[in-house]
Amino acid sequence: MDTLRRSLSRWKRYHIKVHLADEDLMMPLTVRPRDTVMDLRALLVREGITSWKKTFYYNSRQLEEHETLKEANIQNGSVLLLVSNN
Repeated sequence: MDTLRRSLSRWKRYHIKVHLADEDLMMPLTVRPRDTVMDLRALLVREGITSWKKTFYYNSRQLEEHETLKEANIQNGSVLLLVSNN
């Protein structure tokens, strides 16, 4: 059963939103639990949003670059905050 659960998690998708504080914009993203913050940055770049000098926060906690969404306890429907490092 564990093997099946791990196999299915490979296909699991979360629909989250990133609140771009500077632009006051909510960007919907489809991600996987094993995606990292760096992967989120790459997804935003594909959408035309630069995020390299900005920090991601979830539940008032700064996310680390190599932290996975699963490690950060981000679930389907979560909202991340993206703010400038100024």
